[in-house]
Amino acid sequence: MDVSQAVEQRRAVKVYDPNHRMSEAEIEKLMSLARMSPTAWNIQNWRFVLVRDPELRKQVRAAAWDQAQVTDASLLVVLTADLKAWNKEPVRYWCNAPQPVQDYILPAMAQYYDGREQVQRDEGMRSCGMAAMTLMLAAQEMGYQSCPMDGFDFDAIGKLINLPADHAIAMFVVIGKGIKEPMPRPGSLPQDEAVIIDRFAH
Repeated sequence: MDVSQAVEQRRAVKVYDPNHRMSEAEIEKLMSLARMSPTAWNIQNWRFVLVRDPELRKQVRAAAWDQAQVTDASLLVVLTADLKAWNKEPVRYWCNAPQPVQDYILPAMAQYYDGREQVQRDEGMRSCGMAAMTLMLAAQEMGYQSCPMDGFDFDAIGKLINLPADHAIAMFVVIGKGIKEPMPRPGSLPQDEAVIIDRFAH
């Protein structure tokens, strides 16, 4: 399957085979691909929480409006962002770069993020959004279906997964074997409304 096919065929699937299990190799492949998603300054600020304990999955489902895909999908990924990743041994992100590059990048990165809490949060959401799309397209290519989710109690989920104080939850992605076709696409904006050339009209 090429990228165009994956994009065209990916849909938010809500009904999954609860008996299907992904192999460890498949999960490893998915997460390896997700970790190749881009991040600003290469800070790799996504943190992927794989909720695999059945009892915890039930508790998460209860905090997610009892949506069945939370427990029935083969894999539940809670995408979280480490908002302070930029300040946690940042040399790790550039350890293979030439020293002059490190000497420039590391102070510039600190200057960009330090004291800018909203920027840190926005950056985390962007990173997690890109990683979520990578997960969903990779799953599609592997013959799986997926669904991005934000219909849950963020505070309750944070408590259930012991979310650190300097992290934020962005979204869920569930992945598995869909057993019910999604509804036809409900409607798409025309391209001339969604795509703006140069600038918005007054």
